[in-house]
Amino acid sequence: VQLQASGGGLVQPGESLRLSCTTPGFNFDYYAVGWFRQAPGKEREEVSCISTSGAVTFYRDSVKGRFTISRDNGKKMVYLQMNSLQPEDTAVYYCVKVWGCSSSADRRPLGSWGQGTQVTVSS
Repeated sequence: VQLQASGGGLVQPGESLRLSCTTPGFNFDYYAVGWFRQAPGKEREEVSCISTSGAVTFYRDSVKGRFTISRDNGKKMVYLQMNSLQPEDTAVYYCVKVWGCSSSADRRPLGSWGQGTQVTVSS
């Protein structure tokens, strides 16, 4: 089952966006969810992760203090609040089921990639 990301757009440096991730009809609360991004000409990289209950989260160093991940299992939604966006945050953002969030080995995709959402930060 692929997760679908939405909420991207074009913003200026310092502005905010909130990305959403969901798949209807999926046992959402059974899985940890990770956000990844891929910039043009670069490899896909992990951005953030949230465990099934939300008790464990992970952020890559470059987004700590600016991005916040959260989930609402009742609504089958995971969110990525992105504040103080910078041009280097420009990428296609994807959400995907992952094995867990506690280690880089766990934060591997479990299943296939869905359609991402484009985030462009430019003045």
